[in-house]
Amino acid sequence: MAKIAFTAGRVSGFKCPPDKKQAFMWDVTAPGLGLRATPAGKPAYVFQSVYQGKDIRLTIGSPTAWSIPAAQAKARELQRLIDEGKDPRDLKRDALAAQAEKLAAAAAKVQADKAKALTVGEVWPLYLENGRPKRKEAWKPGYRADLEAMAAPGGEKKKRGQGTTRPGPLYPLLALPLAGVNEDTLKSWYDREAVAGKHQAARALMMFRGFLRWCAARPEYRNLTDRDAGKAAAIVENLPSNTRRTDALEAAQVPGWWVGVEQLSNRTASAYLRALLLTGARREELAALTWANVDFQWRKLTIADKVDTTRTIPLSPYVAHMLATLPRVGPFVFASTGKAGRITDTRNSHAKALQSAAIEGLTIHGLRRSFSLLGEAAGAPAGAIAQVMGHKPSATAEGYRPRSIDALRPFLEQIEAHILSLTGVQFDSQAAPGALRAVA
Repeated sequence: MAKIAFTAGRVSGFKCPPDKKQAFMWDVTAPGLGLRATPAGKPAYVFQSVYQGKDIRLTIGSPTAWSIPAAQAKARELQRLIDEGKDPRDLKRDALAAQAEKLAAAAAKVQADKAKALTVGEVWPLYLENGRPKRKEAWKPGYRADLEAMAAPGGEKKKRGQGTTRPGPLYPLLALPLAGVNEDTLKSWYDREAVAGKHQAARALMMFRGFLRWCAARPEYRNLTDRDAGKAAAIVENLPSNTRRTDALEAAQVPGWWVGVEQLSNRTASAYLRALLLTGARREELAALTWANVDFQWRKLTIADKVDTTRTIPLSPYVAHMLATLPRVGPFVFASTGKAGRITDTRNSHAKALQSAAIEGLTIHGLRRSFSLLGEAAGAPAGAIAQVMGHKPSATAEGYRPRSIDALRPFLEQIEAHILSLTGVQFDSQAAPGALRAVA
């Protein structure tokens, strides 16, 4: 193995003959230092020696990166390691592993810093897209809309009145890092929002708790999330009392309410409000009713349900005739010219009817409670009333078991007849649609 003195010219001009797989040129100055070349590859400095009776060879690097003196110094260093009884291959592996570990640590730090900077606003859209209540396939449309409204930036023209909308209560939280949401930040946020409205702020807090629970259940956000931040005593003790509403129509108030609703100039709102009382449905459930889900032949209504996706109830005679008088101007039964294409808010109409009847404090949801109470007064079983209203089954109510539509029909008709008797309406189930009259 002939050795020569490495020079810049010799190193740059060294080539591997095309008929050989590799060729070597060895340095006379530094023991073990060589230059290796292949027909297709670029030359590289190598170190070759004997360790524990076996030949070993290590690559030092390219001549473009290593000068001749630097390569010679590296070769001497590697030979000294062998002379000390150390395997230079192990040291090289350790160095590479240390470098890889250092790079991994740096990458991990970058990821950790990035995660710490992740804002609530970046995660919130993912929550809206992928989050859902327990045992449900997706958000209820109304609740999803409420979530969006709670985090809306505001600044849009008001649909009613002058000016622009204010930001939703949750909007200020979107700018916070998820890792920075804790008891103190939520307390400070809640105190500010409660000035504008305690109940609205409390509802926003409940929604945000759901967001924190969802984040805590996902591995990528778990370490960034303080799941119990919204349950801190400093926040909870300032929440407004959750007083359960008990408003409902008394039997003596039914006639006045009915007349007030019947005289509304908005015929769709009038039919909608009366249908709420006669079916016990939730306001959004009935507002979203489509003609495709009204079966006049078999006298059934299929409506959206808060517990299940939908529920089917009997279509009682008066409700059937009332719906048949409504114009079909779109897919929705209670159609509107608004953006939604259906009735969305009848509070103003209801307020006019209440004023006409001199009734105070009755909410739209109070009509649902009225149906339940009037149903009991009509003698309908509690289980039948609950099933029509879409309440969760109660094992204590008459040994509750779901009834078929035909088995449920007589009880709903019984409730409807009782309510109509209170209103003074005489109704012929055989009459053509619109042939309804009220008597004193």
